[in-house]
This record gives sequence, C-alpha cells and structure tokens, in this order.
Amino acid sequence: MSTAMNFGAKSFQPRPPDKGSFPLDHFGECKSFKEKFMKCLRDNHFENALCRNESKEYLECRMERQLMAQEPLEKLGFGDLIDGKSEAKNKS
Repeated sequence: MSTAMNFGAKSFQPRPPDKGSFPLDHFGECKSFKEKFMKCLRDNHFENALCRNESKEYLECRMERQLMAQEPLEKLGFGDLIDGKSEAKNKS
C-alpha cells in the first residue's frame, strides 16, 4: 500500500521559525559586522563576553535590514551597553 494515499492524514502546516532563527544574509548586508565580530572572537580566544559591542552592532545591523525581528536591546542582553545607561549606573 502506498503511504501517499492517506486521505485522513493532516497536511503539513508551515509555521514561522522559532525565536533566534532568522534568514541568511544572502546579499552580505551585514557581512562587515559579522567579520568584525568573528575577528574579535578569534583574537580573544572565543571569549564572547569580550566581544559584546561587536555582537550588538551585528544584531543592530540585522534588525535595521529586516534580517531578524526588531527586539529591544535590553531584551537581547545589551541593556548595559546602550548609550547613557552605563554612565547612569556609574553615577549612582
């Protein structure tokens, strides 16, 4: 019997990608940011905490070009790197 003849089976329903999944940068719009981030990782023995600024810039590029959903930087873990916030913490 052929499995293609299952009339009672539900058809495939596509769904959006899970959070954290995003389209590839086919046109290389953020390539320079990615390369800067990767160089930072290599130079720092892949200690990603030392490359947070580069990571933030890369994600900002992707959001600006609709290669990923817009998210507040605070929600992505960069609240301490946003202009003005780090100075406010130091003044307290």
